[in-house]
Amino acid sequence: QLQLVESGGGLVQPGASLRLSCAASGFTLDNLVIAWFRQAPGKEREGVSCISSSGGLIRFATSVKDRFTISRDNAKNTVYLQMNSLKPEDSAVYYCAAGRRYGLLSADYDRWGQGTQVTVSS
Repeated sequence: QLQLVESGGGLVQPGASLRLSCAASGFTLDNLVIAWFRQAPGKEREGVSCISSSGGLIRFATSVKDRFTISRDNAKNTVYLQMNSLKPEDSAVYYCAAGRRYGLLSADYDRWGQGTQVTVSS
């Protein structure tokens, strides 16, 4: 069983915060780049953020810069996405992905989680 499992999504009001978790099972993340992607109905999948294996390099999409924070705890085999000041346009299914290349392209990653729904609505 090799899995990435996202959790922490939910329904929140604009301006609220959520913390998403991505936990690996059956393999370790400590030598892999981890990214968060999101996809809303009718829209293409968007790379949100990525973090290098050591945590020293971080990248964000312009749409979430200064609102979201990515971090990792390799000892727990888990990566987090802290989402603050959420907007309705942040509503999407959020996926985490693992790979060996640092970037925000889907092709950079070869293992994906099942996704967790984030809905921002009044």
